[in-house]
Amino acid sequence: MEDRSPKKSASNVPDEWFVPLPKEEQQETIHHKGDSYWKDVMGRLFANKLAVTGLILIILLTIMAIIGPFLTEHTYRSQSILNSNTAPNSTYWFGSDELGRDVFTRVWYGARVSLFIGLAAALIEFVIGVTYGGVSGYRGGKVDNVMMRIVDVLYGLPYLLVVVLLMVVMGPGLFTIIIALSITGWIGMARLVRGQVLQLKNAEYVLASRVLGGSNNRIIRKHLLPNTSGPIIVSMTLTIPTAIFAEAFLSFLGLGVQAPVASWGTMANDALGVIQTGYWWRLFFPAFFISLTMFAFNVFGDGLRDALDPKMRK
Repeated sequence: MEDRSPKKSASNVPDEWFVPLPKEEQQETIHHKGDSYWKDVMGRLFANKLAVTGLILIILLTIMAIIGPFLTEHTYRSQSILNSNTAPNSTYWFGSDELGRDVFTRVWYGARVSLFIGLAAALIEFVIGVTYGGVSGYRGGKVDNVMMRIVDVLYGLPYLLVVVLLMVVMGPGLFTIIIALSITGWIGMARLVRGQVLQLKNAEYVLASRVLGGSNNRIIRKHLLPNTSGPIIVSMTLTIPTAIFAEAFLSFLGLGVQAPVASWGTMANDALGVIQTGYWWRLFFPAFFISLTMFAFNVFGDGLRDALDPKMRK
C-alpha cells in the first residue's frame, strides 16, 4: 500500500541540529571528572559542622598537651605550701591545689597521659584485632570456630577483676593501665573485622585474585582489609575516648597513674574531698577537659562514620 502521509523535506530541518562532534582533544573539557572515594568522604566529613568542631577541638587539645606545660614557670611537681588552694589568678591561671601545685600545668600534663593512653589502646586494638579477626574470617571452618570460642572466653572475663589482678601482680602505673585495656579491648575490633571479611571473601575480585595465584596474605592485605578500612577507622576513633575515660576512672579509684604524676583522674580524686570547702576549680577543670575530650572524639567519630557510609553518598 502506498504511503500517502506527508513527507518532511530536508530543507525544513534547522541547521542547529547538525552540530559537529567535538574533536578528541576537546572531549576531556566537556566531561565532569568524578571524585575519588576518599575525596568524596572528606567532602561529606567537612560538610558536617559538628564533626569539624570535634576535629578542631582534638587538634587544639593535642597542641595544648604538647606546649601547655611550658606556658607557665611552674612544673607539675613544683610545690609552694604558701600558695596552697589559691583561686585562679594571674599567677595560677587555673588555681592551685593543697600543695601549691599549678592546676593549669597539671591539667595539660594530664592531657598528655590521657591522650597517650587513648592512642596506645587504639593502636594495640588495631594490630591485634585486625590480624586476629582477618585470619579468623578468611580461614573460616574449624579455625574460625576455635578462634571465636577463645574470643568468647576472653569476653566473659570481668574487666575490673582483670585490672585489679594486674595491679596486684605488676603494680599500678601507666604501663599496667595500657596492658589492662589491651587484654580484652581488641575483641570488639576482631569481631568487626571478622564479620566484614566473611562478607567480602567470596566477592568476585577476591575470587579472581585467588584464581590468578594470589597468596592468602596478599588477598587479605590488598583486597579484604582496604575494603574494611571504613569501619576500622571509625572503631579506632571511638576507642580513644573510651580508653581515656577508663584511665580517668581507674585513676579516680586509685588503680591508675600514681602521684606525683598528674592525670585527670587523679586530680579529680584529690579534689573530691575538698569540693565542699569552696575549692571548686580543683575538680572543675579536670572534669571539664575529660568531658570536652570525650565529646570531641565522639562527635568526630560519628561524623566520620556517616562520611564513610556509602548509603549517605548522594
